[in-house]
Amino acid sequence: MEKNSKRVYNFNAGPAALPLTALQKAQEELLDFNGTGMSVMELSHRSKDYEAVHNRAIELLKELLAIPAGYEVLFLQGGASLQFAMVPLNFLPTGKKAGYVMTGVWSEKAYAEAEQLGEIFVAASAKEGNYRRIPAVEELKYNADAAYLHITSNNTIYGTAWQDFPDTGTVPLIADMSSDILSKPFDVSKFALIYAGAQKNLGPSGVTVVIIRRDLLEQANKKVPTMLRYGTYAKDNSLYNTPPTFSIYMIKLMLEWVKEQGGAAAIYKQNQQKAALIYDVIDDINGFYIGHAQPDARSLMNITFRLANEDLEKKFLDTAKKLGFVGLAGHRSAGGCRASVYNAVPYESCQALRELMLAFQKENA
Repeated sequence: MEKNSKRVYNFNAGPAALPLTALQKAQEELLDFNGTGMSVMELSHRSKDYEAVHNRAIELLKELLAIPAGYEVLFLQGGASLQFAMVPLNFLPTGKKAGYVMTGVWSEKAYAEAEQLGEIFVAASAKEGNYRRIPAVEELKYNADAAYLHITSNNTIYGTAWQDFPDTGTVPLIADMSSDILSKPFDVSKFALIYAGAQKNLGPSGVTVVIIRRDLLEQANKKVPTMLRYGTYAKDNSLYNTPPTFSIYMIKLMLEWVKEQGGAAAIYKQNQQKAALIYDVIDDINGFYIGHAQPDARSLMNITFRLANEDLEKKFLDTAKKLGFVGLAGHRSAGGCRASVYNAVPYESCQALRELMLAFQKENA
């Protein structure tokens, strides 16, 4: 577990690790971007130099996610938390109901926000059993006239994830993909709308990516304040007002890094290998580490586990901190331990965590 630099083993749940090469590129261009004599942070969002950054980020997202024709890619602010309100404001008309699948804290928050804005219902829930699983497709209960069905693709706090997404037919499928977007290939065409805070797998905090099908966009409520309408951003290429330019620039650098790795399929293979290093220790027959998620619902992005008692967990976390590991404490609402192994977390960091877990187990079993 020797380290060759001052950089830590970063397992933060978000904002999360960024690729070292992307950070170095940003550092190199910080004072003089593209010969402008200015930082990207100083460029006008109406300038040709920034417009090229903006459009390249959109182009790369479309390429890497294989987004079909008929979709818009938007850059918004406010994180997923604002999307919890924007979705029903735009797409939950009077006289219709929307379904929410409950798989963790963030789906609960999305539900609570929508509840204030229209009629909604629980289409399925994994709350019984403390969110250790994902409901089976057969458990989903909704009518063909539902306004939409909302899911959270990956649950950062509980460490669960949808392994396959449902086909919802004519009912628009909407997903919060904040913590696993671009972690593996998936069929975008199944979804009418996808939103994702960038600060886990796409870049830094401050920008939210929205992928929206144009036919859904055309159905949006027009009697919504300008800045809360998806159409406002679609019409002006997300340049209606000043966007978070530096965050979008960092998304571009992150996406260029993903492309250099070989794209979504290569990233998925890396993510499987990284997660396996840690899950293999959790699955040891001695049961020293206790995984929270059921094996068939496990997330590749957030690995959650407990130890025999809180004192032992504290000792583990204290030991990890002294050795340069950051972000291994579980969410304050759940406790325990959590390793967030997003796209940019190096394989070597996961290998170091595995070694730490094995050594700690040997010393404390």
